[in-house]
Amino acid sequence: MDGRQTARHDIAFQQVLLADGSIFSIQWTIIPESHAVPLSPPFLVDRYLAYIRRFTLSLIRPAVTPLGIEFRLLDTRLSLLNFAGPFFSAQGAARTATLNICGGCLVQPAHCDRGQLCFSTEAVTTGMKVTLELSDYCPLLLGSPRPSRLRKLLYRFTQAYLHRTVAVRFLSLLWRELAGGDGSARIIRVRVRDGETT
Repeated sequence: MDGRQTARHDIAFQQVLLADGSIFSIQWTIIPESHAVPLSPPFLVDRYLAYIRRFTLSLIRPAVTPLGIEFRLLDTRLSLLNFAGPFFSAQGAARTATLNICGGCLVQPAHCDRGQLCFSTEAVTTGMKVTLELSDYCPLLLGSPRPSRLRKLLYRFTQAYLHRTVAVRFLSLLWRELAGGDGSARIIRVRVRDGETT
């Protein structure tokens, strides 16, 4: 026995539509301290980009450019999401890599200069807390700051579902690679921001 964890782990989750029409989504889990040595924001960004390509069967291909990172469709130059960065920062025990959304065909044209995707690590008493957070994102599918009920439903069952699934599975995969076990997780809904659940 190498002491690797096999018990089911917890993933905290919230994804909501805020009053200004933007999306806030956050997920986190805690990796046991004994297996958290490689964790850092650059490590998380690299693993996430590789995971996006694998999860989508190369339909979405992250590409590093002189300006940042693009999520491209197949081998084309059609960019679904454009990001500036990553930009690295530290505050207390937390270390963060931030990708600023700056365009792409999945973003409302009037709001392509707002939104962030953040990857954070923070040492806590029970291990290393790993957090993915999407904030201030204005999806094209919602259309405007006051989307119709039909647009909300369309977003909920397509893009919102995909983002939620990717984030949860990515954290489960990370747990399995570092701490062992089968990667099964208990999803715990949390309330970090007030909004309409997507």
